[in-house]
Amino acid sequence: MRSSKKAVTAVAFAAAAALALSACGSGDDTAGSASVADVSAAPKTKAATVLDQPFTKPDLVLTDTRGEKYDLRETTRGKPTLIYFGYTNCPDVCPLTMSNISLAKRELPKADQDKLQVVFVTTDPERDTSASLGTWLKAQDPTFTGLTGDFPTIQAGARQIGIGIDAPKKEKDGTVVSMHGAQVVAFSPKTDEGYVIYGEDTTADEYAKDLPKLIKGETP
Repeated sequence: MRSSKKAVTAVAFAAAAALALSACGSGDDTAGSASVADVSAAPKTKAATVLDQPFTKPDLVLTDTRGEKYDLRETTRGKPTLIYFGYTNCPDVCPLTMSNISLAKRELPKADQDKLQVVFVTTDPERDTSASLGTWLKAQDPTFTGLTGDFPTIQAGARQIGIGIDAPKKEKDGTVVSMHGAQVVAFSPKTDEGYVIYGEDTTADEYAKDLPKLIKGETP
């Protein structure tokens, strides 16, 4: 299995971060990646890219793993929230990202664990039903929220925070390739704005170091 990926980057003094698509396949693939958005950002320090112009939380109403309606803005209002777009059949980036966040979350005091909202939005809703998404996330962390729905709605929501996703494509050899931005966007409980971005290479230790500040709405 191979994945061609780019992480969020910030160029010092240029104040820009490029969000990229990751080619994730359920088998061997050679898909590439392409830059899909530029956002204003402060120079990157350590794992986090702090944005000069934060994102507004996506206006997304989807279906959770219990099959119930989930209004992202309303349900996570005033809560520290991490949002990630990916899919359960991803062979590498998606499970690793969720695992790293889960490991970091366990380092928090129980009260802070209860405050943190982690939302995984599928980019492959045809295969990621509410039931299958729930089973996959339960193995990562049973408190994580999984959302599915129709692809156009999900794609539009992702683009509201500068993340591009393409509909999964089946190759001649049966491989399913899903192109999606591999960034985690952190939303402040104070402003409900997405003000910090983490790339796919962020480690569990780096998340563990930043989460206490993110939960308070502070800059890591």
